[in-house]
Amino acid sequence: MGQRRGRLFSKVERLKILQLINEACGAGARQQAACNVLGISSKTIQRWQSSGDLEDKRIQKMALPHNKLSSQERKEILQMVNEPRYAEMSPATLVPLWADQGKYMASESTIYRLLKAEGQIKHRHANKPLNRYKPRAISAVKPNQVYSWDITYLSSSIKGIFFYLYLILDIYSRKIVGWQVYDRESSEYASDVLESACLSERIQKEELILHSDNGGPMKGATMLVTLQRLGVIPSFSRPGVSNDNPYSESLFRTLKYRPKYPEHPFVDLSQAREWVTSFVRWYNKEHLHSGIKFVTPTQRHNGIDKEMLKRRHLVYQEAKKQHPHRWSKGTRNWNQINEVLLNPERCKNNQKLNMAV
Repeated sequence: MGQRRGRLFSKVERLKILQLINEACGAGARQQAACNVLGISSKTIQRWQSSGDLEDKRIQKMALPHNKLSSQERKEILQMVNEPRYAEMSPATLVPLWADQGKYMASESTIYRLLKAEGQIKHRHANKPLNRYKPRAISAVKPNQVYSWDITYLSSSIKGIFFYLYLILDIYSRKIVGWQVYDRESSEYASDVLESACLSERIQKEELILHSDNGGPMKGATMLVTLQRLGVIPSFSRPGVSNDNPYSESLFRTLKYRPKYPEHPFVDLSQAREWVTSFVRWYNKEHLHSGIKFVTPTQRHNGIDKEMLKRRHLVYQEAKKQHPHRWSKGTRNWNQINEVLLNPERCKNNQKLNMAV
């Protein structure tokens, strides 16, 4: 506890403090230590004890600043800043504006202090902010129902110049169903990647939802026309909210944090495309994905994961029979994940519904 310098103690408080100090010293404590606990100087205690006069002789009257605003002036300033014509302006703008009108109300810092004291330090825009509603929850129970896609940057050997990786992911199987690397962001390029993915996966009209963020290539005219022509249902994230597109964000993190990700920037498009080709091959056919019970995206996409997980369950059951003392509970859960949710609603206990990213 710090020392209470400058505090005015009443006579009753001083008597109580002296009593506590005397009791502590009588119990064997040092006076300095007792004073530190109470947050008061030992010299003050000694002065009280020696003088015997416990009245505080200090002058308690506080002098008011000579330039303090009067209550009428404060009222006038508050009335002015809250007028509708000034509702969008900060004190930094109001002070020179009033000076142009031949008026001086107070300094900028004084107006800020006044607004803070009145609880009006906030965004002064007259209009209410737009509500950003979370996109509706989307469910996938089999492949080719819900795709997620986005674009990420790949560094080039020229500073400030990037290559752009377009990736389309099936959220149920986590399989990369379409990709390409280009030298710029374009709605036309995005349309080509989508059309190629739909052809390779034999997508029928009105059976696929494509989720993306609100970037220009995602909502460009060419892309929207392609979506309509292919019969693909669009779904969009809220502006500036990356959490609404978690599967694509997770995929990009896996890509860029992979140990084999190049240490040096890509020299040209062909080198970038060659590396992404090897990554997609590994990700789809070799990567045991934690979000789908450690099977590869291709295995889940082709529907053979269910039998694989059953075999794993039998292996664990047999191991438990051989060494039951190694299990205090049941064996590991190898049940297939039947449903994958995008932007799930919250349950009553404020926990998200199951969504393995």
